[in-house]
Amino acid sequence: MSLLLLILLLLVLFGALPIYPYSRNWGYYPSGGAGLLVLVLLILLLLGRI
Repeated sequence: MSLLLLILLLLVLFGALPIYPYSRNWGYYPSGGAGLLVLVLLILLLLGRI
């Protein structure tokens, strides 16, 4: 389960990088969503739910 979450997290973080020409105007929205996902996963990990 944790390996699947790690792979999913890496894919989300890679997708949040503004390296594509059409995504340069997106601003901080994708990386903010990825940061929120990391925060939720970190809280769940610290609480022992994962």
